[in-house]
Amino acid sequence: MEKILILGAGLMQKKAILSAKKIAKAVVIDKNPFAPCVSLSDEFYPVDLKDKEGILALAKKLSEGDDKLIGIFTAGTDFSSSVSYAAEKLNLPCHSYISSLNASDKKRMRKIFQEKQIPSAKFISFSKDNYSFSSAQNFALSLGFPVVVKPSDNMGSRGCRIAENSLELEKAVEESFKFSSSKTVIIEEFLDGKEFSIDALVYEDSFTVTGFASRHIFYPPYFIEMGHTLASLISEEDRLNLIATFALAVKSLGLSCGAAKADIKLTSNGPRIGEIAARLSGGYMSGWTFPYSSGFDLTEQALKIACSIKPEKLLSRRKQIPYLPPESCKNFSSPFNLFEIPQDSFSAERAWISIPGTVKDVLGLSEAEKVSGIMDVIPLKLKHGEKVSFPRNNVSKCGNVISKAETLDSAVSSAEKAVSKIIVRLKENDEETEKFLNSVFLEDEKNFPPDAYSFYPEIKNDFFPGTILKNLPVKAFIPEKLKKYFSSSEKSWNYLTLSESISVFDEKFPNHPDIPCDCFFKALFRGGLQAIIYVLDSISENNKG
Repeated sequence: MEKILILGAGLMQKKAILSAKKIAKAVVIDKNPFAPCVSLSDEFYPVDLKDKEGILALAKKLSEGDDKLIGIFTAGTDFSSSVSYAAEKLNLPCHSYISSLNASDKKRMRKIFQEKQIPSAKFISFSKDNYSFSSAQNFALSLGFPVVVKPSDNMGSRGCRIAENSLELEKAVEESFKFSSSKTVIIEEFLDGKEFSIDALVYEDSFTVTGFASRHIFYPPYFIEMGHTLASLISEEDRLNLIATFALAVKSLGLSCGAAKADIKLTSNGPRIGEIAARLSGGYMSGWTFPYSSGFDLTEQALKIACSIKPEKLLSRRKQIPYLPPESCKNFSSPFNLFEIPQDSFSAERAWISIPGTVKDVLGLSEAEKVSGIMDVIPLKLKHGEKVSFPRNNVSKCGNVISKAETLDSAVSSAEKAVSKIIVRLKENDEETEKFLNSVFLEDEKNFPPDAYSFYPEIKNDFFPGTILKNLPVKAFIPEKLKKYFSSSEKSWNYLTLSESISVFDEKFPNHPDIPCDCFFKALFRGGLQAIIYVLDSISENNKG
């Protein structure tokens, strides 16, 4: 019996497991036997994805007797090097183990880019053993603040942040070490500009772009991806410049057989590579938004390459594109024959997040699912009693929605409307929520978490007398001084204006106790709809006594 070994049983591996089952028996491994997609596997083994020798031993066992292991695969994990280690030893199609290490370790990656003159950020690296704050500070000063601090070997923006000064630099490095298994940290120049994610499949000296998305990054000093949209509407020249730079970076790392993804910025000085990975992207792009926008099952074709099966649909659907390097790479010849899978629709992914606190309930999921154009509503952090915080990385968000539409505007509008329907209702009288509402910040986190609306600093020190009377609409009690803000089109992270937030509150909570205007409206400006529901619940709970 033919088998495919899939690394990871998390949500990001769902499409890989399902696609594998169409080809052969899907054998899945994960350290966590309770991972959400374990039940989808044909066979499951609790193996740590970092344990490359354990993975190799299992892979050999899966080929014993009449069985035959035809491929090893992962998507959206940190462990592409584990795939290559086992696959290479078993002569299965893969990127070489060395090239996968090059694409897994940011220190190795940056050194290669530097040597091969691939446009990327200037950097310095430190291990825990050789770290010197004075050396780190001197490097940062030589570049000029801000700088970016990140672990050399992690994903999902964990341990990654901007440092605006020496105090923040020291704290950022300390925190970043905690997220590195190798205890290695990188300090690099901050690159401003629009950011993009690009997926590609490398196959027989060809490089086929299989997704080109705009990334939406917010909330410094952290890098929180609140969503992505594809196709990305940028100029053809810029798009081809970015693709050419990505292809050159992939070649420089030695990636030659399988999936590759890039996080890349278009700066005022042209494209600059952020990171390359030897796998399909996570964040719902490769398994969800790109298939929706293109009608192309990317995961299935990537799996076929990993299993020595000719990717017929890839070869028949792709269109050749020109090699157009940016000025910084004009002397480099084309590293591959370049192709692209066309897209005839649009898809948008958007996240929903929470202010700090403890989950009491989640409202609006079914409403979100009913929004026109919504394909998926994917809740992540929803359990009663679970602690939530304003995200400092891309794995601490509460959930995601994904849309599909014939136009970019429609796809974005549908996704944002769906997010606006979802409310994480928090437990009343919570210490962490109160700290947030009172703008209590850590010493090295200037103004983080942010305000829901930019007007909050203008009103936070004012006092708004009066009471929103029991069971009456809030909109009738807006203080005169605040009325000018309610005509603003500015939206919070749940895509509601101030006026819309009040309308939703009045609709969902017509029966309420007397609420002091001051705490209610300051909570609204600070934390949006979620915060005023928290205020309501806290007052209601306190009135019980």
